[in-house]
Amino acid sequence: MKTFALFAVLCIFAVTAFAASSIYDFTMNALNGTPTPLAGFKGKVMLVVNVASQCGYTPQYEGLQALYAKYKDQGFVITGFPANNFGEQEPGTNEEIGAFCKSKYGVTFPMFSKISVLGSDKAPLYQFLTARDKEIQWNFTKFLVDRNGNIIKRFEPPVEPLSHELVSAVEAALKK
Repeated sequence: MKTFALFAVLCIFAVTAFAASSIYDFTMNALNGTPTPLAGFKGKVMLVVNVASQCGYTPQYEGLQALYAKYKDQGFVITGFPANNFGEQEPGTNEEIGAFCKSKYGVTFPMFSKISVLGSDKAPLYQFLTARDKEIQWNFTKFLVDRNGNIIKRFEPPVEPLSHELVSAVEAALKK
């Protein structure tokens, strides 16, 4: 019976992810636990990033914050989703993650509660983001989403937030 119940829950998550027509169909918890509909970002260009505090790519927080500061007044937002799926590089609580991001990198873009981005407990949002592409391979994978909630492009972890490739894609999306 427990196996069936788990299977039923997983099926519901899968149906939710695949029935979604855009990223705006999801509600995620902010770091403080407050449910936050992603529909609140309608009309903005969004960069969705799975983050971790103890990763070799963690210094990308600095570039993400700079990118957000530069373009936020033009309708750009970054959403950070802490995940502990890779090398247990995000072991902290939501409170610890928030404190680290603010004190170490001055992060002001929206950060969300820790989730899973891989495996049987993968969050429905990440089921949606990876439905037409490969699984997340590591921390700091970035998805650029247009003003209508559609995925435009995926950037793998080595792509720096202030790289020409990513900045050009953000600027092009903001012009549309």
